[in-house]
Amino acid sequence: MDYKKAGVDINAGEKAVGLIKPLAKSTFSKNVITDIGSFGALFKLDLSKWKQPILVSSTDSVGSKVQVANLARKWDTVGQDIVNHCVNDILTQGAYPLFFLDYIGIGKVIPQHIEEIVKGLALACRQNDCALIGGELAEMPSLYQKNDFDLVGTIVGCVDEECTISGKTITDGDVLLGFSSTGLHTNGYTLARKIVFDILKLKPHSYINELDKPLAEALLAVHKSYYPILKPLIDRHLIKGLAHITGGGIPGNLKRIIPEGMSAIVTKESWEVPPLFTFLQHGGHVDEDEMYRAFNMGIGMIAVVNESDAISILEQTNARVIGSIIKGKEKVVFQ
Repeated sequence: MDYKKAGVDINAGEKAVGLIKPLAKSTFSKNVITDIGSFGALFKLDLSKWKQPILVSSTDSVGSKVQVANLARKWDTVGQDIVNHCVNDILTQGAYPLFFLDYIGIGKVIPQHIEEIVKGLALACRQNDCALIGGELAEMPSLYQKNDFDLVGTIVGCVDEECTISGKTITDGDVLLGFSSTGLHTNGYTLARKIVFDILKLKPHSYINELDKPLAEALLAVHKSYYPILKPLIDRHLIKGLAHITGGGIPGNLKRIIPEGMSAIVTKESWEVPPLFTFLQHGGHVDEDEMYRAFNMGIGMIAVVNESDAISILEQTNARVIGSIIKGKEKVVFQ
């Protein structure tokens, strides 16, 4: 008996690490002072950039979107998903990404598949000015089926204390700006998979006329990073509050930044819901309120800004006005 016969292939794990080391190193900046493979990763914070630095961290998972990736045999997009998701989470507090770490728990290590996942991680890290400084690859055949895996990411960023976005200054008369999503992002896949695979009996390669593309392409669309769009606005202190629309949808996430005594009035007709969401709603006979709780419905990020700043932001971005702030008891109200 040996470890490989028990289900863990150390050689495959080492081969995978050899394939992904150059990918991770392609994201390194001068602040990274350890190589991949150390017991801990060292990152030197450049204090000259920050007056009163506050570290902001977040961790999340791609969730069951990885099962769609497995069915489609396409693993390079989920790495981008988890990085962009985590970047967006800390961006809501005004923080810029510094470094990222990943965790891959898997039933069987296939080095080429791990390489594809990390290609996505590295690409998104480069796009978001973030260093992929370490991670963990755990082969656990007793916990995961052969082709199953879980992808988790942890990010650390930094913001000056005086620039922290908290939502505390949101007040009556402020405007809600919605930024479009690229699809489901990384939420609602348990419901979506139930609809398309169990109820509609579709396959990943099934061509969907309403979407003008194969099903897997629509479901695996990369979770959008709002960092390039919002960084210039944050630098100019134009953002009073940011809500990343993830699990719980608009009502579940927007309420997290609205102060007591204020209501966010969201006008549904102010944006066109993308066809993917309509397709899922009709295919699963899903109630509209449930759709807005399970999915982002085409809005991936909401910014709260002064009415006087809204016009210039609309001219510089593809945002649209989707509502406003008034005095009220209920934090989020749809009309």
